[in-house]
Amino acid sequence: MTSATTADFPGRGLTHRQILTVMAGLMIGMFLAALDQTIVSTAIRTISDDLNGYDMQAWVTTAYLVTSTVVTPLYGKVSDIYGRKPFFLVAITIFVIGSLACSMATSMYELAGFRALQGLGAGGLFTLALTTIADIVPPLERAKYQGYFLAVFGTSSVLGPVLGGLFAGADSILGVSGWRWVFLVNVPIGLIALVVVYKVLNYPQNKLVGHRTDYWGAATVAVAVTPLLIVAEQGRDWGWTSTNAIICYAIGLIGLALFVFVESKMGDEAIIPLRVFKNRVFTQGVFISLVVGAVMFGGISMLPQYFQVLRGSSPMMAGLQMLPMVLGMMSASILSGQLISRTGHYKKFPIFGSILITTMAFALHYLSTETPLYLVMLAAFGLGFGLGNLMQPMMLAMQNILPMRDVGMATGTATFFRQIGGTLGVAVFFSLLFSTVGPNIQDQMQSAAQTPEFRTAVVQAIQSDDKDVRAFGEALKAAAADPNADAGGKTDGLMKDTTIIERLPEGLSHPIKQGFADSMDRVFLSVSILSLLAIIGTITWSEVPLRGGPSKKDDGEVEVA
Repeated sequence: MTSATTADFPGRGLTHRQILTVMAGLMIGMFLAALDQTIVSTAIRTISDDLNGYDMQAWVTTAYLVTSTVVTPLYGKVSDIYGRKPFFLVAITIFVIGSLACSMATSMYELAGFRALQGLGAGGLFTLALTTIADIVPPLERAKYQGYFLAVFGTSSVLGPVLGGLFAGADSILGVSGWRWVFLVNVPIGLIALVVVYKVLNYPQNKLVGHRTDYWGAATVAVAVTPLLIVAEQGRDWGWTSTNAIICYAIGLIGLALFVFVESKMGDEAIIPLRVFKNRVFTQGVFISLVVGAVMFGGISMLPQYFQVLRGSSPMMAGLQMLPMVLGMMSASILSGQLISRTGHYKKFPIFGSILITTMAFALHYLSTETPLYLVMLAAFGLGFGLGNLMQPMMLAMQNILPMRDVGMATGTATFFRQIGGTLGVAVFFSLLFSTVGPNIQDQMQSAAQTPEFRTAVVQAIQSDDKDVRAFGEALKAAAADPNADAGGKTDGLMKDTTIIERLPEGLSHPIKQGFADSMDRVFLSVSILSLLAIIGTITWSEVPLRGGPSKKDDGEVEVA
């Protein structure tokens, strides 16, 4: 145990106004990364159509995901050694250059490569923003400020899909193809962030003198994580036990073994020193971060699917319908931050948050096509409120467990494992969705096929002027003539283009939506079961007194692990 006071913080002595000035630069940088996570998702279909690469969509996402995840712990560690400011400027510069390059892509292969470059910058934006605020504000006071970061994250989560849909829907803006503005919008924001960060990030920074960069550790992290992220993204198409998947598993295990070997040799120089995992509180926090990431990204990704497929919302409207969840996250983050600053205790907030997300995920598994929209919004708000009570206090706790010299590494490690959890969560939950939706739709269609409404709808579809609707109706008619045929029609086609569902007659669209709802119910039930691990983890987690508050000895020092 070591003693730590507020004097250990390199940014001590800054006024509230100076802290807010620094935060302005940090929040612009974080806004860049958070916006990019969501703005591309709603425009990727238009982009792939324009670049004649529909089947390359997943690789564009994977390229960005792999590079941004792999470099996250590296940014945290090197900023501990050399300082935050230069690497924040480097991260923003790489991100802006990558964004500009993406806007000029002429093929999906080029776009995937440029997205990988963009990810190299994005990986540092979240980590360095949270690490810098940890430099200048003790944990007891930091809780108040970190709520603003989550507000930025939440705002971009809503704004991203709306802007993505807006740009993708425009043929051209100022003579440039609309979808290219998905990336171009980052350029002016990034340049502003560069100027602001250069001007305001001038507080004295503690640096680990005499330390060297663990490049071999970074390389082995890449070898261990990259194939696992690739298989997480591509596994649904390849098959989880396919040759490609098994090769990825094998390379990942080899990379993990090499990582452990290299880090054991590097000691304190390691990108993630193995000694930190001897700290039970920190290790348990990493596990909770992994679970929370899976629940957060896996669960959140289902709601836009619900709004777009079952409610017929456009990507823009689905983004706006996510607003209650974002408001829940923002309000819980700010409220928990204020209460933590007043009381000096944080443990009850992750416990409450984990219980709430479990309850809300379980409630969402009752969703159907008839569920009143206000109930869905209320459950989404509850889910966001639970996440707000988890994300902010969790990061605060992880930064507080280890000594100040390790704050960048601790932040990077926590973010790294949360992203890994999120990637795995999305992969698992979407695989569950798509593996069950076909059979469920088929069951619903077979039941509906006996009704006069269904038969009338088939006739209407065949007579439709919409060629896709007409083709679907003809497929159903052909299936009806063959008792052994799939009465659900071409379900694979529906999953590739769900917009056709809203164009179908009611007698056909209703059983399809019901089958989709049945699969989504199973996913939310799985999310609630997984989140039980978060409840167990947070309840049994030890609370480490926050630096910057009075200790039991009341001598102005705080005992920390």
